[in-house]
Amino acid sequence: MTASVIHAGWMFPPLSIFVPYRLCCTHCTTFVKPPNFLPFGQQKSAPLTTSCLSHKALTTAASDHNYGNKQVISLTPRMYDYLLANVREPPILRELREETATMRGSQMQVSPDQAQLLAMLVQILGAKRCIEVGVYTGYSSLAVALVLPDSGILVACERDKNSLEVANKYYDRAGVSHKMDARHGLAVDTLNSMIENGEGCSYDFAFVDAEKRMYREYFELLLKLVRPGGVIVIDNVLWHGKVADPLVDDKKTKSIRSFNRALMDDVRVSISMVPVGDGMTICRKR
Repeated sequence: MTASVIHAGWMFPPLSIFVPYRLCCTHCTTFVKPPNFLPFGQQKSAPLTTSCLSHKALTTAASDHNYGNKQVISLTPRMYDYLLANVREPPILRELREETATMRGSQMQVSPDQAQLLAMLVQILGAKRCIEVGVYTGYSSLAVALVLPDSGILVACERDKNSLEVANKYYDRAGVSHKMDARHGLAVDTLNSMIENGEGCSYDFAFVDAEKRMYREYFELLLKLVRPGGVIVIDNVLWHGKVADPLVDDKKTKSIRSFNRALMDDVRVSISMVPVGDGMTICRKR
């Protein structure tokens, strides 16, 4: 994936900005309080100074000073634009992203930086057999398929027929249809049938971006399908910042919190939660 990126050609879905309490500009001591909580996509940014947003990087530190007051970067719109301008996005992925941006539910598409990380994980693993639970229009699965060897296979599970039609169109255009095994239907049924067919421990990599309240069930099934040393990546584990807000207690948020806690105690996997996109947890099966 070496195509150059035309910065002016990027199209972005609306972003929500979660501003933690201990947030400040580099070389700036102004602290800000977060805005009142609003549904995703309707949040308003906190009253930061213009200079903070225009040319200074935002940093934050853990509230527990035992972490040494380590300052970490917080993405502003300008910083995120810069990050995206440094993603090597093949033209076919850009075209799919731009078409998806015109569709209902386009916020479900993974970001280009997420897709690039997934593709790199697959390459590092030397993966040949992959699974994706929740395909939508196929951006992440296409990114993975593009780096799979010619003999590779990706089982793509999607319940929405219209979305899958878009994905299949781009698989064909990208010349990776021979690597794709697109399954229309409920992912749980597909995964169970794969286990029943004797495919246990035969997959190298899996990515989950589907119904949040089903995460634990998907994870248990994928643990049976992925080999020891294989990787399972779970998307949306930070859930627009809601998981860190004790005042938010809707079913999806509580389900993701519960799943995250369970992963922390799961000795079957090594884990790393990374703040890419809406948060992803990378799990390596022991």
